[in-house]
Amino acid sequence: MKIQLGKIAHARSGDKGNLVNIGVIAYAPEHYATLLREVTAERVKAHFADRIEGSVERFELPNIQALNFVCRQALMGGGTLSLLSDAQGKSFGGGILSLEIEA
Repeated sequence: MKIQLGKIAHARSGDKGNLVNIGVIAYAPEHYATLLREVTAERVKAHFADRIEGSVERFELPNIQALNFVCRQALMGGGTLSLLSDAQGKSFGGGILSLEIEA
C-alpha cells in the first residue's frame, strides 16, 4: 500500500549557503525500518529533481529513528545569490513529506 511519508514521519530542514539539510524522523520506532528501506538518497534527489543539482548523501541515526540528508547545490547559489523567491531550505522539510512510499 502506498502512503505519503508524512503519515509515518515528520521532518525538519534548513540551509547553509547552497546546501540543504533534511531530517526525517519516524513517529514510532517500528516505522524506522520503512524509512531505511523507502527513503533513499536517490529517491530524495529524484523527488526534488527540479531543485537539487548536486549530490544527496544519507546519514542513518538509529538511536533516534531518523535519517539525515545533506543535499548539495540545492538553492541555486543560496541566500542572496539565488534568483529563487524562497532561497532557503526550510520548505524542503515539508516537501519531503509528500514523497510516496510503500508502507
